[in-house]
Amino acid sequence: MKPPHETDSRDIAATLGIDAGAARHRRRRLWIVAAAAALLTLPAGLWVFLRPTAEGLRYVTQEVRRGDLTITVTATGSLAPTNEVEVGSELSGIVKTVEVDFNDRVRVGQPLANLDPTKFQAEVLRSRAALESAQAMVLEAQATVREADLNLERLRRLSALNARAVSPLDVDAAEASLARARAGEASARAQVAEARATLKVDETNLTKTVIVSPVEGLVLTRSVDPGQTVAASLQAPVLFTLAEDLTQMELQVDVDEADVGRVQEGQSATFTVDAYPEREFAAQITQVRYGSATTEGVVTYKTILKVDNPDLVLRPGMTATAEITVDRVADGLLVPNAALRFSPPQATPTASGERHGLVSLLLPRPPRRPKRAGVETLPKSQARQVWVLQGGELRAVAVVTGATDGALTVITSGDLALGAVLVVDTVDVKP
Repeated sequence: MKPPHETDSRDIAATLGIDAGAARHRRRRLWIVAAAAALLTLPAGLWVFLRPTAEGLRYVTQEVRRGDLTITVTATGSLAPTNEVEVGSELSGIVKTVEVDFNDRVRVGQPLANLDPTKFQAEVLRSRAALESAQAMVLEAQATVREADLNLERLRRLSALNARAVSPLDVDAAEASLARARAGEASARAQVAEARATLKVDETNLTKTVIVSPVEGLVLTRSVDPGQTVAASLQAPVLFTLAEDLTQMELQVDVDEADVGRVQEGQSATFTVDAYPEREFAAQITQVRYGSATTEGVVTYKTILKVDNPDLVLRPGMTATAEITVDRVADGLLVPNAALRFSPPQATPTASGERHGLVSLLLPRPPRRPKRAGVETLPKSQARQVWVLQGGELRAVAVVTGATDGALTVITSGDLALGAVLVVDTVDVKP
């Protein structure tokens, strides 16, 4: 008995008029063609999937050249007058008048403000009266001395004529009276000196009610107005701030501790300010202070630079950025700093043109140790080196470096010729 599915398929084929054997043969041929196509496309797929990409390196180079190199140190600070004077008042009182204003030019001795002098004038009058009283006391003391002297002289004459007429006790009393009179005269003269000194102080205070300029310069600030009360009990209040000469100014900058060893007096500098960003001003270092200042953990040293300001475009308090020239190299052999930092990369294990078989792709060999073709090994004692590209290969050259400005470095010795091609970087090349 035939299986049901075979009977059904034959019945269906008979019904449709199709030969069942021919159908089975056609299906077998389709399976054989599909299997052959799969076997043919498998190696190509594996090759596309497993083949290495052709990768390479391209060197970025720069040539060794000669030129001048300027090494600078950057520091920031602010401008200030060479001599800034704060004018105050030693006296307490009411400001009667103010004679100057901001930006006014003043001369030595020119009145700046006036205090109400009424109280001080009265004190001068009282001191003069006290002096006159003391002088009158001197006259009275002198009269007493003269009287005591005459009395003593009379007693001595009587004693000489008749010893019994005058007792020795009377003579002693007259001598003591004369001594007291002379002491009183000396005391009166001392009181005159004291009264004269008091008068001098009061007269000086009266002159100080007129506040004058101690220097010739410019008024920077004015912090007083007429009618304002000035109290100078513990500290003299500052009423005016004067700049002696703004044509000569100083720039005070903070130099970092890492750079202060290269900064010295007499070095030149240039600086810019925000008010004139396209203009450079010249300056010269006059002082590098030993005292340090620490701000947020950064140690700096105050450095003073002399600045000429003939056209008065620079003003006190302006923030400046200074470039201090600490060294200059003329016609030096220069290399870029990137060449000193460059280190050749590891070479690829296989070349881009090497052929691979299917077995080697499926079962790759162990990786080989990378090599650096054309690289000379340097002694460990050599600290700096650059890599020269010659004929497509790298060669290490030992050099001794000098001054640097952060971008270029001077080569002081080494087998490095002018125009040599130095490698500074690499770029990956992928097709």
